[in-house]
Amino acid sequence: MFSFVMSLFVLTFAAVTNLNISDMSNKKKTPKAKEAIKLRYKKLANGNQSIYLAHWNKSNNKYEYEFLKDLYIVPEAAPDSKQTNEQTLRLANAIKAKRIVELQNNDHGFTNNGARSKVNVIDYIKSMAEHKRIKAGGKERGAFQGYNALTRQIEAYSGIKTTFKQVDKTYCTGFLNYLTTATNLNRGMANKPLNENTRFGYMKMFETIINAAINDEIITVNPFKQIKPESKPAKHKAEICYLTINEIKALEAAPCYNLIVKQAFLFSCYTGLRFSDVSNLTWGKLQKDNNGGVFINFVQEKTNKQEYLPIPQKAINNLPGRNDSKDNDKVFDLQSGGFINLQLRQWAHAAGITKHIHFHVGRHTYATLLLSLEVPIETVSKNLGHSEIRTTQIYAKVINAAQRAAVDKLDGLTD
Repeated sequence: MFSFVMSLFVLTFAAVTNLNISDMSNKKKTPKAKEAIKLRYKKLANGNQSIYLAHWNKSNNKYEYEFLKDLYIVPEAAPDSKQTNEQTLRLANAIKAKRIVELQNNDHGFTNNGARSKVNVIDYIKSMAEHKRIKAGGKERGAFQGYNALTRQIEAYSGIKTTFKQVDKTYCTGFLNYLTTATNLNRGMANKPLNENTRFGYMKMFETIINAAINDEIITVNPFKQIKPESKPAKHKAEICYLTINEIKALEAAPCYNLIVKQAFLFSCYTGLRFSDVSNLTWGKLQKDNNGGVFINFVQEKTNKQEYLPIPQKAINNLPGRNDSKDNDKVFDLQSGGFINLQLRQWAHAAGITKHIHFHVGRHTYATLLLSLEVPIETVSKNLGHSEIRTTQIYAKVINAAQRAAVDKLDGLTD
C-alpha cells in the first residue's frame, strides 16, 4: 500500500512539474512551461497595490492583462488590514482559478451557451451579491444590499425561476415598465412607490449583471442596448441637502426616539464621516495627538485610504459613554441604514425641519459648514478624504448659491 501511494505521488509530482519519470531518475529538468495565468501587483501613489491577472497568449507568446476592479492590497499598518488583505487575496485567487477553468474549457471546446442560458437569474445575482459581501470584508451593505433588492423586484416581476434565456429586449422593456408602478420591497420601506433614481439604479444594476453574464458566456447580447434611451428611466440629479447651524441646534434640542442614532448623526455633522465609517468606528481609532487634541486614525471604507482626521470637541460631546468597551468594540451600535433614515426623518420632524433628511446629509452639512466659515477648499477636501478637489467643488457651488440667495434679499430692503 505504501509503495502504491509513493508511486502515485511521484506520478502526480512529475505531471505538475512537467517532468517525466526518466527525467527524474537522471535529475534533468525540462524547461518549465509558461504559467497560463498569473497574479501580479502594481503599486499605486496612495500606497495601495492594485491586483491584475497576466494571461499568457500562446498565439503571440505575450502576456495580456486583466485588472481586477476594486481589489487592492492595503498597507498593513492599519488595524484589520492583514485580515482584509487575506480576504482580498482569497478572492483574487478564486477569480484566477475561474479564469483558468474558462481557458481550459475554451481550449477543449467545452463552451455551451445554450445550456448556460438556462442559469437562474436570481441565483446568479445572489452569487454576485455574495462576491461583493466577501470583498467588503463580510459587511452586508452597498452593492450587496442593492443586488438583493434587485432580486426581490425580479421575483415579483417574473418569478423565482427566471432564467437568462428569458432575458431579451421584450423582457427588459417589460421590467422597466413594471418598475414605473412597482413599490419598494425592502424592509422598513415596503409599499412605498419607487422614485425615479431608484428605478434608474435597478436598471443600471441589471445591466451590470447582464454584462457579467456576457463575460461568463451565459448570454451573448445585452438587450438593454436595444432599448431606446427615451424608454429608459432617467437619473434625477437631486440638490445637495445640508443643514444650517440653526437647524443643527434645533436637532440637538429635539428629542429622538433612538439616542445612539442622534449621537451618530450629529457626530457625522461634525466630522463628515460616511455612515459606513461611523458604523464601523471603534474606540481604538480615536486617538490623541501631542497637543491633547483628538483625531481618528482609520481606513475609509469606500476608498480603502488611510486617513487621519482631527475632530472638534462638538463631535466628542456626541460620543456615547465608553464604560468598559475595548479598543476593538464599536463606538455606535447601529442598525441598517434604511431603518436609521426613517428614525432620522421622525427626529427632524420633531425639530420642525421639513428637509428630506438621510444619514449622508451629515457629511454634506460638514462640508458646507467648513466652506461657509471660509476654510480653504483644499483643507475641506483633505478632511473629507476626496481623491480629487473637483469633488469638493460641488459643495463650493452650493455655498455660492446660498450666498447669492442671501444677497438677493437685500434688494427688497429699500422698496
